[in-house]
Amino acid sequence: MTEHELLAQPEADYMNDAQQGFFRELLRGQRLELQERISGEFDQLREQETSSDPADIGSAEETRQWQLRVLEREKKLLDKIDESLERLARGEYGWCRETGEPIGLKRLLLRPTATLCIEAKEREELRERHERAL
Repeated sequence: MTEHELLAQPEADYMNDAQQGFFRELLRGQRLELQERISGEFDQLREQETSSDPADIGSAEETRQWQLRVLEREKKLLDKIDESLERLARGEYGWCRETGEPIGLKRLLLRPTATLCIEAKEREELRERHERAL
């Protein structure tokens, strides 16, 4: 199934078997790409050479810290993908964890790991902004 075919389906077919299969394959593909990227980043970290020049050491350490932050972000995304695959297996994928309403195919295509519908996400962001302002 293509994205166009997915979006052309009637609303009554929301999260039917074909749609769940589409998102399962999408998430599995993203998971595989992410695992390969993480593996490559780890390889780069292992291959870094040490230098005796203090400026080179500082630059290398800054690069290493940046790579570690990227790896941490990618690990969090990997966890979200795994959670989404688990939600698919339980039949909960595509439904807002706060309201129980459909998240929507367009939103899921843009962010396959979404767990909140747009309205619930906006409320969450508003609460977060309010808490930061305090």
